Amino acid sequence: MSYYYTLVLSIIVCWVLAPHMNRGNEVGLSSSQVIAPHCQQKCGNIDIPWPFGIGDGCFFEESNNNTFSSFKIHCNKSSTSPLAPIFGTNLEIENISILEGELRIKYPIVSYDCYNRSGFKIDKLSHSIHLVSFTISSSKNNLIAIGCDTYAWFTGFRHNKTYETGCMTKCVELNDATDGECSGIGCCQSAIPTEVKNVTVRAYSYLNHSLVYSFNPCSAAFPVAKDAFKFYKSNLTQNYSADHKKMLPIVLNWSIGHKNCSKAEKDGSCLCKQNAECYDMEYESGYRCKCKDGYAGNPYLPRGCTDIDECKQDNKCEKAEYCYNTVGSYNCKCPKGYHGDGTTSTPCISNIKPWLIPVLATAGIAGGIITLLVIGFFLHGERKVKKMRESFFRENGGFLLHELLTRRNINTLNIFTTQDLKTATNNYSEKNIIGRGGFGIVHKGILPNGELVAIKRSLKVDPNQVEQFINEILVLSEINNKNVVKLLGCCLESDVPLLVYEFINNGTLYDHLRDSTKASILKWPLRLRIASEVANVLSYLHNTISTPIIHRDVKSLNILLDANYVAKVIDFGASKLVLSDKNQCTTMVLGTPGYLDPEYLQTSELTSKSDVYSFGVVLVELLTRLNAFSNTRQEPEKCLAMYFLLKMKEGQMMEIIDGNILSEGTNDQIQQVANLAKWCLMLKGEDRPTMKEVSIELETIKERGSHPWRENNKYTEEDCHTLLGETSTLSVGAYNSFCIDSDLYEPLSSLGNGR
Repeated sequence: MSYYYTLVLSIIVCWVLAPHMNRGNEVGLSSSQVIAPHCQQKCGNIDIPWPFGIGDGCFFEESNNNTFSSFKIHCNKSSTSPLAPIFGTNLEIENISILEGELRIKYPIVSYDCYNRSGFKIDKLSHSIHLVSFTISSSKNNLIAIGCDTYAWFTGFRHNKTYETGCMTKCVELNDATDGECSGIGCCQSAIPTEVKNVTVRAYSYLNHSLVYSFNPCSAAFPVAKDAFKFYKSNLTQNYSADHKKMLPIVLNWSIGHKNCSKAEKDGSCLCKQNAECYDMEYESGYRCKCKDGYAGNPYLPRGCTDIDECKQDNKCEKAEYCYNTVGSYNCKCPKGYHGDGTTSTPCISNIKPWLIPVLATAGIAGGIITLLVIGFFLHGERKVKKMRESFFRENGGFLLHELLTRRNINTLNIFTTQDLKTATNNYSEKNIIGRGGFGIVHKGILPNGELVAIKRSLKVDPNQVEQFINEILVLSEINNKNVVKLLGCCLESDVPLLVYEFINNGTLYDHLRDSTKASILKWPLRLRIASEVANVLSYLHNTISTPIIHRDVKSLNILLDANYVAKVIDFGASKLVLSDKNQCTTMVLGTPGYLDPEYLQTSELTSKSDVYSFGVVLVELLTRLNAFSNTRQEPEKCLAMYFLLKMKEGQMMEIIDGNILSEGTNDQIQQVANLAKWCLMLKGEDRPTMKEVSIELETIKERGSHPWRENNKYTEEDCHTLLGETSTLSVGAYNSFCIDSDLYEPLSSLGNGR
């Protein structure tokens, strides 16, 4: 009987105390967010949670190595919003987030650059944002620049190093811009790197707004919260000199102190309280606190994290009455007469009647047989896929590569699986395609360590050239040259090899030359530097490495530019190793119309001079910004090389030179590079310079600006006539067809003695 008395008494106690227990839980979730009773909890409609606070003893502050950080907040009684004393002034706060460690404030336009109708600067502002306890959120803000004759520069300090980024925007008339678009026409934007402090933003103009003043007198630049800014054409007409006090939201990240969790916990200074845990910041100094799973509230306050009643949330158990809340968690339990655990995945089922057991047993056996069959088919398919991958791996030289890597103790090349690269490219999503060409498709990918890579499907490997292909991969992986895109690894488990390169994010030289806005940035010194860098790379491949390589597809599309416009040569999918006992190798003709060496096109004999010819075409592209080959141009202009040589012969070369470089007073250097291009485009390979000679000539032009050829009798004006067929039986029309049709070649033996 005592058992029943105890049970009844327990029920009565629970019934009496239950309302008070629930009330206590509610108090835990909605309790004061301040450190002490006298501290102000709100300012206007904004909550002020600790470690932020108003008044003495109500906020956290710390001094470390002469650096003082404070979470002090001012509340102006005449204002409905609190003010944060950061950047040396009081700024209005829109929101404080404990969960995300964010402070959202309003800040005026940081930088502007305004001019009058005559192109004279009438006002300029460039402001620095000094941060101690805070950093500008990289995920919630963007750097914005507005203008039709504008570029913006963003400078800050990250890990005690200077960090710079920026963007540019140009347009000719107001209607060029589109409302809601900020992609380089009237408006541009740039991402903000993580953990940047002491930020300076500057706005500049290219031509003092002299061509666009009628609708755009000013350039402006500022950081702003992503969700708070939308570009409108009317932004271009604003006079930012008069409107610079307009406030825009910025999201700041905050963390506690300058120590990580282990140091703060060790010396007892950690602010994380009961039922809370400390976590280090990935990109910032200091730490933050968060409530443990099953708790919610302010983790910086004693008893700030209180138990969550999970049973009040939907779908925790099969039915609400099956849920029992516990401290920090919950349990699901079936009522008497049912079995199961009461969850949605294992619902409560009424106890089975005896006569149903044979029926259920039969059903269970049948279900088991079906399951085994499905598993069998699945395993068979898996074995088949595995066998196919092993077959591809063998055919593409995977075992040979593994053996050579082990024998030579090479650890610079990664061997990826097909699953690795599927995951990296989101199953080769169309959205991740960044390039298509004659030698494959290139996808952008992200490796598990966060590294961005470019993944390219290579050519099908000729079974007779597997060893040469593997040797080429090894050679490419060991190339150590800042102007060659690094080969990081490969995957040989698919039908064609997949090559993994470092990711270069500023596009190709071709893209920059075709786009008028981008081309305007490529001033003559920069184009000359790019040409010199590419020439140095090709000379390096031909002469310096232990096993020389002929690139065989040199073109502006295969020259990438990084953020600093440093040239990076890519795409060795068509390249060939130069065997030690041969000066040339015979192979099927591969390459791109407009860049193909006419001698190689007729004889199929590949030499290093084939790269020289293709590089000559790239030089002409840098000079003229014209496509190497175009069906839209009339004869003889279709082939750029032929068109360029004809213009040189007629003394009209300057007519096709890009105006962006003519205006810089560098005509002498331009003429020298044009002569060098002409030398590279000689019809016979033996009459062309080597890439080493080309590299030296470009360095000479860069450093001295002198013309060494005539002094050294290397090249004379009469040499151009042979290029145009005047001393050979090859007609101008036939030469122009070198770009596209090998059937129109005359035998090279009919060319006489070349020059």
